[in-house]
Amino acid sequence: MKKHLVIVESPSKAKTIEKYLGSDYKVVSSKGHICDLSTSGKERLGIDIENNFEPKYSISRDKRETVKELKELTKKAKDVYLASDPDREGEAIAWHLARVLGLNTDENNRIVFHEITKPTVLAALDEPRKIDMNLVKSQETRRMLDRIIGFKLSKLLQNKIRSKSAGRVQSVALRLIVDRENEIKAFKPEEYWTVHAQAAKNRRKFEATLSKVDGKKPKISNKEQADAIVDRCQGDFEVTAVTKRKKTKQPKLPFTTSTLQQEASIKLGFGARRTMSVAQRLYEGIDLGGRQEGLISYMRTDSTRLSDLFVNDAMDYIDKTYGKEYHGKVHQKNSANAQDAHEAIRPTNINYTPESIRQYLKPEEYRLYSLIYARTLASLMKEAVFDATSVTMEHDGCQFKATGQTMTFDGYTKVYGKYEKSKDELLPELKKGDILKDVHVEGKQHFTEPPARYTEARLIKELEEKSIGRPSTYATIIDTLQKRGYATLEKASETSKTKVFVPTQQGILTDEKLRQYFSSVINVEYTAEMEKTLDEIAEGKKDNVAYLRSFYDNFQPLVDQAYEKMPKKELEKVGKKCPKCGGELVYRNGKYGKFISCINFPKCKYTENIDEPEEAKEEKFCPKCGAPMVIKRGKYGMFWACSNYPECKTIVPLKEKPKAEPTGEMCPVCGHELVRRRSRYGKMFIGCSNYPKCHYIKKEPKKEKKKDEA
Repeated sequence: MKKHLVIVESPSKAKTIEKYLGSDYKVVSSKGHICDLSTSGKERLGIDIENNFEPKYSISRDKRETVKELKELTKKAKDVYLASDPDREGEAIAWHLARVLGLNTDENNRIVFHEITKPTVLAALDEPRKIDMNLVKSQETRRMLDRIIGFKLSKLLQNKIRSKSAGRVQSVALRLIVDRENEIKAFKPEEYWTVHAQAAKNRRKFEATLSKVDGKKPKISNKEQADAIVDRCQGDFEVTAVTKRKKTKQPKLPFTTSTLQQEASIKLGFGARRTMSVAQRLYEGIDLGGRQEGLISYMRTDSTRLSDLFVNDAMDYIDKTYGKEYHGKVHQKNSANAQDAHEAIRPTNINYTPESIRQYLKPEEYRLYSLIYARTLASLMKEAVFDATSVTMEHDGCQFKATGQTMTFDGYTKVYGKYEKSKDELLPELKKGDILKDVHVEGKQHFTEPPARYTEARLIKELEEKSIGRPSTYATIIDTLQKRGYATLEKASETSKTKVFVPTQQGILTDEKLRQYFSSVINVEYTAEMEKTLDEIAEGKKDNVAYLRSFYDNFQPLVDQAYEKMPKKELEKVGKKCPKCGGELVYRNGKYGKFISCINFPKCKYTENIDEPEEAKEEKFCPKCGAPMVIKRGKYGMFWACSNYPECKTIVPLKEKPKAEPTGEMCPVCGHELVRRRSRYGKMFIGCSNYPKCHYIKKEPKKEKKKDEA
């Protein structure tokens, strides 16, 4: 009997869903995109620009076997459902699958679900729809824009200034980092002073700050001005006003992709990529003691909406667990640029408390799930309530203010309090007309500080606020800036654990050239407008081909002008000649750092390391062809390589690995001799010489601690 075939993106998701659907269904994975723009044709763009920007797709090399298997399964299947992720990327994947597998795109064979739970998946199967070609066109347009800008700018910058790449969003993110660095360098600190009064009543001390002098807000620029006020404030103070009021603090909204990345960075110390990786696992499904369950809703979203069904369940849970007084209301506020197709990131089941499933989660999964669970639940709870007191006291026209607050109802902080530190600030019981004696007044010097460099969280927040890119791409952008050597993450100060982005010299140079020749395209406003247009294409309001033509006709002349006018950065010379061909030796930047090579590359492939190890002083010849060997640096360190590469590809380790010492003992598992060797971490141990067939390791007896003599 033929089975229904369901194709999803990830293997772990396939495993979870197949358990829900039973024996009549087979669920398999496409392992992400099966196709991408090819790198053939004019400028390797994979786009026929003259023919209405017709894209040319090719099956990715690493997906050919997957596609072959999917084709076989499709032939045998009763019918096929395309269940890739519920976003533009997922819609494009579904379209590529339909095209490659020969499915009818006019049939209702596309299903979507925003959480991986049995009821949601079964409901999705009852409501299949056609592939949304507007969403596909939007994703396709984004991909073509990225390819055109990325390929053309990267080739230009590699040729002119030896920068590794540029990109539509990546380069704008770099500009934000460089602009902030320029602000910091241009910043001139200004001195200012504040004046404070330490007072007490009934032995309870409190501090008040100068708020007005002769009815005006004070501006104190130097010590002389501060001292004049301090001298004026000698004597008793009178309490002139005491104001008490109720103050509330509202819970924060549920998580979007961006706010989750920001909060996980601040509260958990997770980078954006780590956050998204852990969230993906929670979404796709965790084994909860024999049953596979998706624990959170889809984690790529910019909506703060929660479904009515979830809200009802959560409100019942709040009433039963905490009491009706904690029952709040639904808060929702989406940005103007938000796509409201998905819900906010939330738990799929409110009864799966973090503690109840902790045993099934890895530590990082538990920490992130706890944060998501607490944030979602807190968003539906009552606000926290405080008694706030404001006290004004005066002497000779100088007015000082002190504030204090006491929490009277914890509200949403009942569940979110560990992520939001707040403490009571108590003031003594004061009333209007009280006279305060022995008040100590002093001035404090301050200097204005430059704007802070971007942390990961601050950069993500800035990108979102300026509508640059999509939250799902932020992790990749941050990684790319570092991998390309344009920015580094460094400690904000010697004592701080916080890391901030600092642009490198190459990053500053790259931004300078892009600013000089492509300021009309690589800027915040243009990139944000581009995102808006992509949204309009997704809604069927704009023609994608017309937009691509308009963009290209504006962009290509800028590229042509840059090739003509941008000066080429000369390679820095070492001051030595190449021993192979006699050409100049120059410094270059490679995948594993700076190195020396011949200026005649690629005709001459001679290279050497800048910091030559001691072994480089000896002469070594290739055991295969007899050519001199040179030391090179690779992914796993330095090694000897034949200078006749690529004709001869012989490599030899820089240092011989230390030989294992025989111990004279025999392995109790397989009978081979036991040897003493060093582990990858440098620790000596005794193990079987038959490794890796036998993994026996002899445990050393623990040394007994000497007891202190009486």
